[in-house]
Amino acid sequence: MKYFVSCLLVVLLFGCNEVNSKDERAVRKFVEQWNESHTQLKSAYLSRDYMDMVNYYGKQRSRVQVQQDKTLLFEQFPDYTQGILNDELVITKDAGKYLVTFIKHVSYDGIEADYESYLTVTMKNGVFRILREGVAENTKDLDAPIFPKARENIRILANTRQLFGDFDGDGLSDYATVISPEISSAVNGTVECVGGCNSVVVFNNRELEDIVIEGAYQSQLENLKDLNSDGADEIGFWDIKPTSKTLYVFDPTNGKLLTEPIIINTAFHKNLKLIDVFKKSGRNKITVTRSAQVDGKWILETEVIGLD
Repeated sequence: MKYFVSCLLVVLLFGCNEVNSKDERAVRKFVEQWNESHTQLKSAYLSRDYMDMVNYYGKQRSRVQVQQDKTLLFEQFPDYTQGILNDELVITKDAGKYLVTFIKHVSYDGIEADYESYLTVTMKNGVFRILREGVAENTKDLDAPIFPKARENIRILANTRQLFGDFDGDGLSDYATVISPEISSAVNGTVECVGGCNSVVVFNNRELEDIVIEGAYQSQLENLKDLNSDGADEIGFWDIKPTSKTLYVFDPTNGKLLTEPIIINTAFHKNLKLIDVFKKSGRNKITVTRSAQVDGKWILETEVIGLD
């Protein structure tokens, strides 16, 4: 690795300061052992190398969360290994912290690749611990499956209710779930959420794009089966409010709505179930029932809709 490239990254974080040979040998040994621990057999010991809180690929993560991510990595790629390309690394020191830059050579699933990487290391209770782990901002192929971003949906799906179905039409089972916003206040029927009241449907199948539903903070998913004869199951998303329920009918292969949202005024039309609101009524046809106000009265209107 070129010193100029490494130092450029260093300047952004610390400034290039020299490290004495004894410190350099100790830090180098720690980083080499950390790399060697990136195998399926040794990965359980990686958590000891991190501080309680870590800046992990640009996000704050606890040591436990980092270990969970490493575990998922090796579950997905049992043959994964990594090392320092040509055994070359650059170490700089500032205020008791060491910035280590190097080219990380990875091997997994028959693929080999190199990434400009860095660790920030500090000494705690006489042993080194990692404060930061990441790759250079200009790194290409950050969507590679070995990086934490690729496993975010897996962690979310592992801790939430899942809806199963064949959502891409390949004949295999997929599953979806909803990432709901964090509600910050709910006063007199007005709900506010941290970062906005939007919900996101996510899939374990990375070929399927997330679906964002604006203004939704409480929800329920339904598998509506194949409605448009494309071989893929459609998804029903209930947006649940204090006095209404709205059913969105999505084609998960492209994230588009198959019909206008079906709104039910639950203050007048109570205890309606999915079968009362929505049903398949023929090839590429659905029958929907929604609340409507006519002459000052709330009634239920039914409509047959043809799907393209």
